[in-house]
Amino acid sequence: MPTRLFSFFILILSLVCSTQVPASDHQDIKIAYITQEQQVPALEPFVADKGLQGALLGLKDSNTTGQFTDQNYLLEQVIVPIGGDVKAAFTELLTQGVQLIVVNLAAAQLEQLDQINKNQALLFDVATRTDAFRHKQCLSNVLHLLPSRAMRADALAQYMLKKRWNRWFLVQGNTPEDALYAQAIKRSAKRFGMKIVAEKKWLHTYDARRTAQSDIPVFTQVDDYDVLIVADEQGLFGEYISYRTWLPRPVIGTQGLVATAWHRTHEQWGAVQIQNRFKAMASRQMQEQDYAAYLAVRAIGEAVTRTRAMDAVSIKAYLLSADFKLQGYKGRPLSFRSWNGQLRQPVLLAAPTSLVTAAPLEGFLHPNNELDSLGYDQPETQCQ
Repeated sequence: MPTRLFSFFILILSLVCSTQVPASDHQDIKIAYITQEQQVPALEPFVADKGLQGALLGLKDSNTTGQFTDQNYLLEQVIVPIGGDVKAAFTELLTQGVQLIVVNLAAAQLEQLDQINKNQALLFDVATRTDAFRHKQCLSNVLHLLPSRAMRADALAQYMLKKRWNRWFLVQGNTPEDALYAQAIKRSAKRFGMKIVAEKKWLHTYDARRTAQSDIPVFTQVDDYDVLIVADEQGLFGEYISYRTWLPRPVIGTQGLVATAWHRTHEQWGAVQIQNRFKAMASRQMQEQDYAAYLAVRAIGEAVTRTRAMDAVSIKAYLLSADFKLQGYKGRPLSFRSWNGQLRQPVLLAAPTSLVTAAPLEGFLHPNNELDSLGYDQPETQCQ
């Protein structure tokens, strides 16, 4: 072996040996995942393990890294049956001393767990988009992985401003969630100088045949507008509106062009790689909650790898620090907002079968981080 090559080999060997972790430093990191079974809808396709499969993929990737750092990640799955006691299941996790918990539950349930938690565990919210949790009703030891409604509305507004589609017709459904989404849309309209020229509440039937044939053309006869914005988070009528409006206008919001954390058509920045790996593992496409749960587990893995800490206080401190950066397959490093625990991330704008763009768009600047141009910025929130 030539002397130069032999010397290079010895150097590499010494570097590898110097980074080996002693056997006594082996770590088992326990993560819990809690959710509740849901009633299967009569007609709509239903994904029972939405979120869980993302957490499992994140666990697999973290354990791949753990082979080199002598760290082993374990996931305890707590799936509460319909009608079961979520609070009791969560309390049991706290009794066991679990400090890192991925929570895939509705907003009201997350709020209850936050009250029980009393800062014992660090919770990773992978299901809610509630603005109040990031703005006024701040949860003390919760990190939010999905974009809030305000972030989604701002992403749409940025694109509408770029297209100069400034006149909006807002159609709102009847559920409390629809009202919250409509509120976020109105905030974004004011923030970006848009004008809501018409606003109506959907009071018609949800029968697709009747709705398509008669209700929608008459319902959408209003003054001229550029885009129709739908606030229908349950998908009860919004899908029927496109191509049936009185005026030929684009549909955006909860249907049509949507703002989302993840989409099956997203392939840039290495996304095709994780899309394929997820599909091979779960035999289906990755959903938003899968992506959020994946990021939650990977964030834990990144924090443990960097700090070798396993307690909630240390993990939270690192995740909220300027040192934390997470690869999210969106072209920019992801990080948490220190004031409200929201994950900074680009928001995808997608049609049913194509990715249109990702916000923030070019030209929308921010003094600290362009990702903070989406949603409630630090001066706008009461969270600390």
